[in-house]
Amino acid sequence: MFLELVVLGKDSFVSSASPSYKGHRYPVEVIAHAVWLYFRFPLSFREVEELMLERGVIVSDETVRRWCAKFGQAYANGLRRRPRPGDKWHLDEVFTKINGERKNLWRAVDADSTVLDILVQNRRDTAAARRFFRRLLKGIGAVPRVVVTDKLRSYGAAHREVMPSVEHRSHKGLNNRAENSHQPTRQRERAMKGFRSVGGAQRFLAAFSGISPHFRPRRHLMTAAHYQAEMTIRFAIWDQITRQPAEA
Repeated sequence: MFLELVVLGKDSFVSSASPSYKGHRYPVEVIAHAVWLYFRFPLSFREVEELMLERGVIVSDETVRRWCAKFGQAYANGLRRRPRPGDKWHLDEVFTKINGERKNLWRAVDADSTVLDILVQNRRDTAAARRFFRRLLKGIGAVPRVVVTDKLRSYGAAHREVMPSVEHRSHKGLNNRAENSHQPTRQRERAMKGFRSVGGAQRFLAAFSGISPHFRPRRHLMTAAHYQAEMTIRFAIWDQITRQPAEA
């Protein structure tokens, strides 16, 4: 597993082996449960501490923070590789405020609304779009069949340079999947009262966008029995993913 962090025009790669549970006095199940609580629900580290205490686990909010920082991205990376993303990518960008300054949050999802990647950048121009395209191609290791974007001209220029052989559909009405994918982020952003730094926002959202959607199937399209069966499968996948670092 690896963590690729690209922020504000600078490419900074942090490559390492899967994080190990060695040296942690708590079992895997406890660590994974705390990380799941934080990224799945709009909770603070102190609220996670309280919920763990209710279960008889005494752990500080600072320890929960360290667990989320160490394991959150590794878990998200593992979930993103299962299953392989579709070949139709939807891209969108929205404004977000970080420490009072307006930044741009770029997001890509596939046809099943699986989040492929997110990137916080200063700008909303061709260079920013080009950087996001290249990051997607490198991170996913595949070329899409179709790319769907809104009418932002920067997408067209970046597309012609980075992936000219890929079909590009530019139409606001076709891009609802990417736009709707921003909603959980907005909800969490409000709960956290905004992000304090660009690096902090990128690190949190990179893990959050991989973990949270895994536990958000389109419930309104399912019967109760179907939803329960689907969630059982997803929890089993989570259990498998979270145990992998221990084997590294």
